[in-house]
Amino acid sequence: MGETVRWLTPEEQHAWRSFVRLHEKLWGRLSRLIQVESKLSAADFAVLVHLTDVREGRQRYQDLARALEWEKSRMSHHIARMAGRGLVVREECPDDGRGAFVVITEAGRAAIEAAAPLHVEAVRELFLDHVTPAELRVLADLSERVVRKLDEKPVLTERDARRGRDA
Repeated sequence: MGETVRWLTPEEQHAWRSFVRLHEKLWGRLSRLIQVESKLSAADFAVLVHLTDVREGRQRYQDLARALEWEKSRMSHHIARMAGRGLVVREECPDDGRGAFVVITEAGRAAIEAAAPLHVEAVRELFLDHVTPAELRVLADLSERVVRKLDEKPVLTERDARRGRDA
């Protein structure tokens, strides 16, 4: 732990803080708009989007949690709330007694279909209308590169940290 800290330069700090603020403002505004207009939280919307993007609208709990970068307990609690509202159901995995699937319901499909146009319009109004096509390409390339690097290194879980591992 005696490593030298690579402090951010003023330019790096400005860029990082600007990026974080952009993310906070966009996510907050978009989340509130979706909640008010569709009664779906940002988390509900994210789960339903992932489920509509996969075959048969079903995904294993652990894969969905990994895709959303959620802890297992958060996933379990949130899916239980969504199931209580009829948006998803839990199905046991026939091949693995410990595994389970999250499956979108017809009500979940109807909810995401109603929310999607609102989401797209908000994304355009809040973000896309303010960047050029060239900036958009740079942002996409940058985002994909950083995500690839993040995907190369597994997430350090709380259990790993307690055990002193560098996952």
